[in-house]
Amino acid sequence: MLFECIRTHNADQVALREGDDSVTYGDLSDLIDARCLELADVDVLGIALDNGIDWLVWDLAALSAGIVCVPIPPFFTRDQINHTIVTAGITHMLTANGMTETGQSRSPDIPDGTAKITFTSGTTGTPKGVCLPTSAMITVASSIHAMLGDDFAGIHACVLPLAVLLENVAGVYAGLLAGCTITLTPLGQFGAQYQGLHEILRDTRATSVILVPEILRALMMLVIRKGRLPDLKFIAVGGSRVDPALIAKARHIGLPVYEGYGLSECASVVSMNVPGKDKPGTTGTLLPHVKAEISNDEIIIENPGFLGYVGEAAPAFLATGDLGQIDDDGFVCVTGRRKNVLITSFGRNISPEWPEAAILAQPGIYQAMVFGDGEPELSALIVPTGPTADVSAAVAAANAGLPDYAHIKHTRIVAPFTVENGCLTGTGRPRREAIAKLYTSPLSVPEKTMNFYDRLVAETDEARASLYHVPQLVDGLQGRISRSTYVAYLTEAYHHVKHTVPFLMAMGSRLPDEKRWLHKAIIEYLEEEEGHEEWILNDIEAAGGNREAARNAIPNLETQVMVAYNYDYISLKNPVGFLGMVFMLESTSTQIASQGADAVMTGLDLPKSAFSYLFSHGTLDLEHMKFFEKTVNQVTDPADQAAIIEVAQNTFRLFANLFAAIPHEGQRKNVA
Repeated sequence: MLFECIRTHNADQVALREGDDSVTYGDLSDLIDARCLELADVDVLGIALDNGIDWLVWDLAALSAGIVCVPIPPFFTRDQINHTIVTAGITHMLTANGMTETGQSRSPDIPDGTAKITFTSGTTGTPKGVCLPTSAMITVASSIHAMLGDDFAGIHACVLPLAVLLENVAGVYAGLLAGCTITLTPLGQFGAQYQGLHEILRDTRATSVILVPEILRALMMLVIRKGRLPDLKFIAVGGSRVDPALIAKARHIGLPVYEGYGLSECASVVSMNVPGKDKPGTTGTLLPHVKAEISNDEIIIENPGFLGYVGEAAPAFLATGDLGQIDDDGFVCVTGRRKNVLITSFGRNISPEWPEAAILAQPGIYQAMVFGDGEPELSALIVPTGPTADVSAAVAAANAGLPDYAHIKHTRIVAPFTVENGCLTGTGRPRREAIAKLYTSPLSVPEKTMNFYDRLVAETDEARASLYHVPQLVDGLQGRISRSTYVAYLTEAYHHVKHTVPFLMAMGSRLPDEKRWLHKAIIEYLEEEEGHEEWILNDIEAAGGNREAARNAIPNLETQVMVAYNYDYISLKNPVGFLGMVFMLESTSTQIASQGADAVMTGLDLPKSAFSYLFSHGTLDLEHMKFFEKTVNQVTDPADQAAIIEVAQNTFRLFANLFAAIPHEGQRKNVA
């Protein structure tokens, strides 16, 4: 049916467009036929290409030739890619360098009739292969076309990776059935924070687009700053729960947003809201071919359409793991994941997606994660949109629409959750276990019950947020920096880390007698920190830099100011305050050092030997923070506590300035 439609559409109509390149419907069939000939010896085809015309033509050729296609998501790690190759038995892999043989043989566990295997990492690290026949994918695409009608057959812009089933089937296949023009953009052009999305949608005159909630929020901010996108007629959003208030705000600024719900096992979409049949707060009505029921509050899909997983047969009834209801009008409401449900110490069952959606609907909130299983009150990790965001007001506004038992009572501002740091799946869903493991220290609690460490964490939230939103750090956590930027960072790190031991010695020498009990902690830190600056020089050399040039370089003024500030504070104000600098460095290390090292190492294809400083601190400082927490909780002098908080707040800001002064191209490049 898909290929019949391609052949019968107006031959002069543009089917695919990428920049200045385009392919008409008349030429598309010929291109597909030519690629089919090139696939004659291919058994299982892996596609590891960026979004573009080439990706789609190869995908359609494999579908036409009856060859199993395995899209490789760009957010997969090397281990996940290797797992995918071996599990499916990918025989040939398409990359930017062309087609190569893998040496693998097709897996005997692939069910007969499989056209595509979509591997999704989901909320675990090991991808699972969902085997789909052509019929399942085309049925979904046809149902979407039927629900939307030809009125929305215009220009569809692909924003999600084509390897994601939602874009591949619901976006491209449905669009081709309807006679759309599919516009394709290399993913890097959108920007790490999707800052280029508005211009791309404007310039392509896109009429439809599929987004996940995180990208929708980014687009909303861009529209507020840069103006409306009048060509857009339909924005599908899915991937996680969306608060009705967010839908209302998006529509108020001119974004025609409609929520849907889908599963890989159902070849992407299960239900969707559409113009004329829409109920905010739900994920719409079931697609015409889908049959579903609710059993014990869980959504069950009858004959979901997939053939099974690689090595595992498909069930006749798919227990989705999603909690929800279907109302009398046939609208589906997804309330959360069964395995995520929190049970408070008062016995209240709460799906965290509920209060999360409420907080994410507020201005200034970029990401949020709610915890509280077994606790009397809920807590949240929050990533604001920037250092000026009013988190307290946002939480209060969210709580106003929630019952008391679902109120968020405690918060902490943290670094962004990303695919690269292991906190998100490729489709934007939080990896709750990974995030919980990362943030192990207590959340902010009311001051009357706070120990000093909790108060220190709470009172440095704003300054920490400023640091976590510096572009060099944000891009580093996503592996989007050049080698020269990484070496420049290490050079500045060398020129402040070499002062750590002298700082500690200066602090110890200036402590009055009644505070000499801190000498034991200082001695332990001295033993741990000795020689770390040489690790940094080793990393510079392993990354292709010049260690002696780095050693002899004049540090940036921002680095000099941070160093001078600490010496000045130790000698002229209060030596105990230096513990604020220790807190800044070690808390930052525990939250972002290892993740940043992983992302940059992958992005630049550098050896692990170029990251000894970051990896060691990411691990070491977890133990250091426990020791630090115990130490500062013994500081009872209000003047000393105030000094520690002051230094911590100021050094977070000074460290942000240090990062911001590092030359940065704003994109990932391999620079010698």
